[in-house]
Amino acid sequence: MSEKPKKHPPTTEPLADGRLPSSAMRSYALLTPELKQLYMGFYKATYGKSKIDLKTKEFIAIAASLTSGCKGCLEGHLEKARREGATSDEIAEVIAITLGVNAATIVDRSDIANFHLGGLFEKPQGG
Repeated sequence: MSEKPKKHPPTTEPLADGRLPSSAMRSYALLTPELKQLYMGFYKATYGKSKIDLKTKEFIAIAASLTSGCKGCLEGHLEKARREGATSDEIAEVIAITLGVNAATIVDRSDIANFHLGGLFEKPQGG
């Protein structure tokens, strides 16, 4: 039987970069109650019955959180993935795939920019 991860109490101490941790902030503070209700309905619907199991949905959410830069989302989806039985090795693979796709976007964008500049730069020589 696996031991449940310990939940750390929220901290209001600033992070190294001066930001407050997302757990110290009130989520959805600037949404009207109507917009929050619409958002929450949509969000809950994405976790309803579907062809994709919950652990896979959490893997997708982790990748989306990483690419969108949502720290609170990432933390929440990592915890949910763990509850769904995700292992450290699986999470590492999700991160590696996300890293690979995002590295490819940089190559893609630079290729497109170079093309639109009329091939201003030639392919680098070497290895």
